[in-house]
Amino acid sequence: MVESWVGAMSRLLPRAIREGGHEFTFLTRDLHHYLRSAPEGTAHPLLGARNVITADTNDLATLLPYIERLHRTLRFDGVVTSCDYYLPTAARLAAALGLPGPEAAAVTDACRKDATRRVLERAGVPGPRYAVCPDLAAATEAARDLGYPLVFKPVDLCAGMYVRRIADENELAAAHRALAGFPVNARGQRREPAVLLEELLHGPEVSVETVSYGGVTRVVGVTDKSLGGAPAFVETGHMFPAALPEAQRAAAAGTAVRALAALGLDGLVAHTEIKLTPGGPRVVEVNPRPAGNRITELVRHVTGVDLAAACVDVALGRAPDLAVRDTGVRSAAVGFLIPETTGTLEGIDGAETLTGAPGVLEARLAGPGTAVKASGSNNDYLGHVMAADHEGPGARERVERLLAGLRPRTAVRP
Repeated sequence: MVESWVGAMSRLLPRAIREGGHEFTFLTRDLHHYLRSAPEGTAHPLLGARNVITADTNDLATLLPYIERLHRTLRFDGVVTSCDYYLPTAARLAAALGLPGPEAAAVTDACRKDATRRVLERAGVPGPRYAVCPDLAAATEAARDLGYPLVFKPVDLCAGMYVRRIADENELAAAHRALAGFPVNARGQRREPAVLLEELLHGPEVSVETVSYGGVTRVVGVTDKSLGGAPAFVETGHMFPAALPEAQRAAAAGTAVRALAALGLDGLVAHTEIKLTPGGPRVVEVNPRPAGNRITELVRHVTGVDLAAACVDVALGRAPDLAVRDTGVRSAAVGFLIPETTGTLEGIDGAETLTGAPGVLEARLAGPGTAVKASGSNNDYLGHVMAADHEGPGARERVERLLAGLRPRTAVRP
């Protein structure tokens, strides 16, 4: 395992590896990046690795020969990661070791939003009108052609960081300045300064969860998404399956499969975001890894399909188990508690109402003393609530009702 996210997948992927009867070596440049996220007094699941090895995972030129030497002793069977910033690295390592995995060039294109746009446009897969802009002058000119409002995106960041709805030139300049002040990502990698401008698409947003193996892509299902935090695009919740007419569900799924084929992606679990516009589905992003934000757990509660386990299987070159089982759950939803102010969390009033509430599957909230940051991305939630509906598509309504009863108290910093 080459690095990991510090959220859900840092626990779900080690669990899937262990339950599959395997062991793993964890490779990281900074182990403390993960240990800081473990609750006090608990062992982080990544420490369940058979080996924990420190190496510069950002320097591929020295990493490749080092891993080749390790391989002669440890005999790896596959390479995985859940972190977007290391998906191309994992694919390169797998190829160098002769192990299963997606094509590194295809993964690199999927991880770069500008490259994804170009590939999909050439293949005729529908998306927004866009422009790739190397600097503010080019962005200002392109914005006049695209027309406001539009969407401003870094080409190589994740979790909605610095993605903004832009209404005019002043907001464009401000967004550009803010991004310029973040030249290195959270993993110490220097960022590409180019930005992507896209027309603002209208309509509900969904994601299509797929598993590609042996040249065949299977659609596991379609998840809906709620957004907030304007002008940012913060994911505030999800429900699986999305409450959609069958024609819309099929159109979204078909568009995602076309996008994966155009990019040449195979041997992976993917999470493709689709906007259902009045003119039909449009691709927002293609993520060549399992969904985050607990979506994989929503899928598992409803269908019994374990996407984390599927990720491990395809990395080993094995056919994944995608058989749908009757779990008794008809819909499952997760909602996130979004910070509105920056400061220190004193407590969350109403948290006691979650205990024993009907249908609750998970309830995890930040504790007093937590640093709160209203940053406008998916990185700074104060917790989440997950609930199920055993009768129909009512899980989202149940989660939203529970979240409405929570009131964070934050001591605002001077």
